[in-house]
Amino acid sequence: MNKNKKKTHFAWWVLVGVSIMVGLTRGGLNSSGGLFLTPVTQDLGIRMGDLNIYFSIASIVTMVFLPFAGKMMAKYNLRSLLIISVVLQAGSFAMFGFMSSVWGWYLFSIPMAIGAVFLTQMAGPVLINNWFKKNKGLMIGIMMAVSGGLGAALQPIIGNLIANEGWRNTYIIIGVAIIIIVIPVVFFALRMSPKEKGLQPYGADEVTEEDESKTPVLEKGVSFGVAKKSSALYALIAFLFFITAIGCFAQHVPTFAVKQLGYDGIFASNAMAGWMVGALLGALAFGFLTDKIGARNTAIFAMILGLVPVTILLTSAENSVMFSIAMVIFGFVVSSIGTLGPLLTSALFGNKEYSQIYAIVALGLAVAGIVALPGYGYIYDATGSYTPVLIGIACMMVINIIMIILAFNGKKKLEKAGAFN
Repeated sequence: MNKNKKKTHFAWWVLVGVSIMVGLTRGGLNSSGGLFLTPVTQDLGIRMGDLNIYFSIASIVTMVFLPFAGKMMAKYNLRSLLIISVVLQAGSFAMFGFMSSVWGWYLFSIPMAIGAVFLTQMAGPVLINNWFKKNKGLMIGIMMAVSGGLGAALQPIIGNLIANEGWRNTYIIIGVAIIIIVIPVVFFALRMSPKEKGLQPYGADEVTEEDESKTPVLEKGVSFGVAKKSSALYALIAFLFFITAIGCFAQHVPTFAVKQLGYDGIFASNAMAGWMVGALLGALAFGFLTDKIGARNTAIFAMILGLVPVTILLTSAENSVMFSIAMVIFGFVVSSIGTLGPLLTSALFGNKEYSQIYAIVALGLAVAGIVALPGYGYIYDATGSYTPVLIGIACMMVINIIMIILAFNGKKKLEKAGAFN
């Protein structure tokens, strides 16, 4: 019996595998898109706003596909689904290297987005929710921290590759490399549920033995039918819309640094590495804080802290040290997208029909990309400055504090109505 208890639970391999997968696809592919904007637009003579439309197309595809993703994960073999997804996402990323017209980005953004839905949004939270019964906040934080760490390592590598090998070769090298790495990780480390390995979720025995009162809390929740009619759901979707719109600024940081402020491309890629370091620290911090002080208080803290880097960028962006500090804090705050989204969903609606509710909540992420990514590009094209964007971001952070308060007020109404069961 002791021997079995000391054996490493497969849940830890799932955590390692999903962290690497999310890190390379989200921290690597998704987060590096902004590094290519300036060289591609300059080389091909494309307007910044026009190229940014491919991010919007990807977001539209994500929005349409998200409701089906949860059902597909339950119906089809997880490993096969994720292997197909990485070929779609990373393969499409590699294909950008062969394009000579903006229409190529528009076309390949479609399969790229379909693959990314599973790899970067759905698989991580669902697998951790399935495999862990305690400290879920910390586990999601660890997953997002690895994403930030891999992103921090990859940003300067990708920036240097663009400078030395050109943007075309860099697209191809990074896309193919991620396919080669992620497929074995998915095959050997990931399973949909503990039942496939004849196991219970990690911590299930401790929940039962140490605090039986926790068991019904873990099992109860709001049904999807009730949740979709609640004010809490729409406030949460709004929160994720605005925090994702704030996070979309990451794709414009290289352009902001190079074109508006006069820094070189290497500095811009290093600044993005600082953003990723901040994301790593933030993911761990927000996961830990959610377990300790609750998702509501953690979300409000994140929005208040987010006003600090915006203020720095509005007043001291020409100072390279202050700019770098702002990037680290910005990354710290924006890491809350991946961490707080799943945890707020669980805190507001429980785990009863988590995957269905989270798939709808995540629509806020998708819609934000449709609006914010090209919107910021067109604002820059029209004004030659990202100052209006930064002012808008500050306003969105204040609005988000209000959204969190409204969401938890909506939860109280659900509790009074007896919707939790």
